[in-house]
Amino acid sequence: MYIGRVAGSVVSTIKISHLQSRRLLLVDQLDLDGRESGDYDIAVDVAQAGPGDTVLVIDEGNGARQILDLDPGAVRAVIVGVVDEVTLAE
Repeated sequence: MYIGRVAGSVVSTIKISHLQSRRLLLVDQLDLDGRESGDYDIAVDVAQAGPGDTVLVIDEGNGARQILDLDPGAVRAVIVGVVDEVTLAE
């Protein structure tokens, strides 16, 4: 699980059946200072996120499949929430 920022949408003319009618977004992973780390994922959006939003991403296949209620299914990353604020304890 990590916090990321939505960079944009992914457009696909052909999708496997369990991704039909699901939005795919490109998410940049953020470091602890809120800067883009250079790592990214293409994630299924279930939180109605949009470009520029800070989001919470589950990037573990089994958890992602459980959220989407798929068995089996080829999914690795799912956006599960939009983050309003991040506070780190010192």
